[in-house]
Amino acid sequence: MQDLDVIVVGAGIGGLTTAVALLRTGHRVRVIDQSRELRPVGAGISLWSNGVKVLNALGLGAEVAAVGGQMERLCYRDLVGDLLCDFSLAPLVDRVGERPYPVRRSDLQALLLDAVGDRVTLGHRCVGVEDLPDGVVVTTEAGERLEGDLVVAADGTHSRVRPYVVGTEIERHYVGYHNWNGIVPDSAALGAPSAWTVFVGEHKRVSTMPVRDGQYFFFDVPTADPLPSREEPQQLLRHHFAGWGAEVQHLIDSIDPSGTASVSIHSHDPIQSFARGRVVLIGDAAHTTAPDLGQGGCLAMEDALVLANYLTTTSIGVADALARFSAERVPRAAQIIARATKRAHITHGHDPVKTADWYRELAAEDGETIINGICDSILAGPCR
Repeated sequence: MQDLDVIVVGAGIGGLTTAVALLRTGHRVRVIDQSRELRPVGAGISLWSNGVKVLNALGLGAEVAAVGGQMERLCYRDLVGDLLCDFSLAPLVDRVGERPYPVRRSDLQALLLDAVGDRVTLGHRCVGVEDLPDGVVVTTEAGERLEGDLVVAADGTHSRVRPYVVGTEIERHYVGYHNWNGIVPDSAALGAPSAWTVFVGEHKRVSTMPVRDGQYFFFDVPTADPLPSREEPQQLLRHHFAGWGAEVQHLIDSIDPSGTASVSIHSHDPIQSFARGRVVLIGDAAHTTAPDLGQGGCLAMEDALVLANYLTTTSIGVADALARFSAERVPRAAQIIARATKRAHITHGHDPVKTADWYRELAAEDGETIINGICDSILAGPCR
């Protein structure tokens, strides 16, 4: 099928990647977003090799390589800075056939927007969809009715379209920890600027990884309940990480509070279907996952490529193509959600005994087990 009129609801990473994929397979695409100004959600993204391969397939490989961080090694240290393990990521690249590229979200958004061109309309909030016998209608808050052949709902974890597709509201649940993230200069890196360095202890994590002209950092702190997102970060972090190593204290001193994102991590149980008629869910609207595998953005990019492929290779109709997309992506997303939640619980002291065991395993790690886990996430997707 070609020459379809597609409405993409949401101009985040998933929505924009989908727009690029559908434009390059011969469809007419319009992207709408409720925001009046596009601002990246979060400072950086762990773009693993499966996400990079999607961009390669869309002709954007050189662009992402130009803005991606050169991440060569992975290093774990305990809370005072003593080494637990340190190993090259070259075996990972050899096995999966592509480098990972941690990127600034603003850089990734910019290259996708450039590929989409003038097809993005801001200030349009979707409040409803209606499936018709020969098309679909999106209704905006202003009362405008936008008609198309299909709707791609990429409107995030608080999706307004998801209840229509699923038939009920989907309850998100707090995974158990709060995250602060942002960008700092290379001088604030916890280790070598070309390494992904992680300090662990007391069921908490601190990390830096290379992006263009700096380091993407995050702090994780387990809390019984979600924290307010507007608290001053440095004071809180100095409290939560008192007694940690000098590198961690320097990182805290180096962050820009005004540019630091603060978020309580949520997920939801796997959804059984991503499609209803001519309406399909992708990205966080379909599978909000804890970030502990670094696969949230990559899953959304995979969605885009797989959806474009089904719309190209099937001829029975739009609803059939979307149903086939859903049948392929539902188990993939469910696996990542389950594995990410399990990893979040181990990392953040859901069971303190298991977290202590993990610390001991890190001290004996030569890289093989961790690389095997990352490869499992990458190679189970469509870009092998």
